Amino acid sequence: MAIDSRHISVRIKRPAEPVYTFVADPTHLPDWAPGLCDRVEQVDGEWVASSPMGRAVLKFAPHNEFGVVDHHVTVPGGETFYNPMRVLADGPECEVVFTLRRLEGVTDDAFERDAEAVSADLARLKSLMES
Repeated sequence: MAIDSRHISVRIKRPAEPVYTFVADPTHLPDWAPGLCDRVEQVDGEWVASSPMGRAVLKFAPHNEFGVVDHHVTVPGGETFYNPMRVLADGPECEVVFTLRRLEGVTDDAFERDAEAVSADLARLKSLMES
């Protein structure tokens, strides 16, 4: 259970649909979140990421018209983390919002490092989508 959370967002000068389509495809994760994983492939019907922690299993929300890109990440130890994420339309642009949840036992410094990593990932996504 989270003891704190922070919404981290970025505005992207592109319509929501192409941004959502890109973000909702797990194979693009290494392109904009390379600290999380360097490869994603489907293995026996599951999305599996090669991450610094080892093999992680990803489960994304089904494709939807609302821009919901929530996903669960199950790490090698078996613990599963829920990551809420949205692509919100705003006329010809959009906003991508990731909710970072601070779990019990996570220090202030570790939470700040996680927030900085998410911000960097979203900045990378913005750069990819606007280029």
